[in-house]
Amino acid sequence: MPRDAFAGDRKAPMHSPLAAVEKRFIQRWVGTFPSWIETYHLTMLTVLWSGGVLAAGWLARANPRWLWLSSLMLLLQWFTDAFDGALGRQRHTGLVKWGYYMDHLLDFLFISCLLVGYTFLLQGPAHTLMVLLVPLIGAFWVSAFLAFSVTNEFQITQFGLGPTEVRILFILLNSAIIFFGPEAVAGFIPLFLLLVLLLLVLVVYRTHRRVWQMDMQARRDGGEPDGNRVR
Repeated sequence: MPRDAFAGDRKAPMHSPLAAVEKRFIQRWVGTFPSWIETYHLTMLTVLWSGGVLAAGWLARANPRWLWLSSLMLLLQWFTDAFDGALGRQRHTGLVKWGYYMDHLLDFLFISCLLVGYTFLLQGPAHTLMVLLVPLIGAFWVSAFLAFSVTNEFQITQFGLGPTEVRILFILLNSAIIFFGPEAVAGFIPLFLLLVLLLLVLVVYRTHRRVWQMDMQARRDGGEPDGNRVR
């Protein structure tokens, strides 16, 4: 592949428990969408799902059962996110860079709204820690896109977990809050925050080593092929 070829529509191989099953499911059903549904319709529906998880969190203050709505939004967002790119490729829509930009921007909007929705249910330190999760989770996005900009490989799975598995974890969290109440899970938030921070450090360390090695290899080969000054 040429160095300047855009590869945002070609994710690195996904290594997660459900990746193979999900791929077969998408390939089996992508051809069944009616002609009036386009790839950009599926992408933009994430705006609706984002509003849904935010509303569900707000309404769950009075009744945690509203988190079933949040779980439904997670399921619908998985569905549209899984099929938007596949539908565009099948129909040769041509929205490669638009799809890359909007899809991942809206993914971040969705996860941010989901986390903010949980803050409505919490008080005291647990509330503050949940707010801190928003930029912390966002740092994974920043790392992934910066890594893509220098490696031209878009990696969305980390440590055996992909977006689908993460959505399932949030659905399980919703179920725990519904059955046991927000107070029962609030005590686990500091541990979860520490785990996310540790995983972020590991991702950054692993990525930094790879990019460093790329630079050193370019130096041994006589400098950056694109003419950039070697530091």
